[in-house]
Amino acid sequence: MVFLVVLAACGGDADGGGSSTTAGVTYAVSGSVHSGPTCPVVLDPPDPGCADRPVLGALLIVRNVAGAEVAQVRSGADGSFSVSLPPGTYTLVPQPVEGLMGTAAELEVIVIDGAVTGLDVAYDTGIR
Repeated sequence: MVFLVVLAACGGDADGGGSSTTAGVTYAVSGSVHSGPTCPVVLDPPDPGCADRPVLGALLIVRNVAGAEVAQVRSGADGSFSVSLPPGTYTLVPQPVEGLMGTAAELEVIVIDGAVTGLDVAYDTGIR
């Protein structure tokens, strides 16, 4: 699954390599990391006690279009993360988290002109 975020088209680099044509300009890229399901049976209406839970300490590696690592960030106690990146195209690569099944899907992120918020990194608990 690929999550594509595109913001107002102004500037950015032509090759999408993650380098900025405006030296020193960076924008916040942020979101949350969670795991679910947390209960073996999904109810309708949903049980609030079975809501996805934030993941503390998930390592997210940011790679440019050439595949080079340009940043790393870990999620906080509330599952949130934020990293500053110059305009460009990136892949957010979640790493395995102990106790969770597999890894979350990679996300494609395009930083054009402004903050990129609301990225959703979802890990599977394996509960069925």
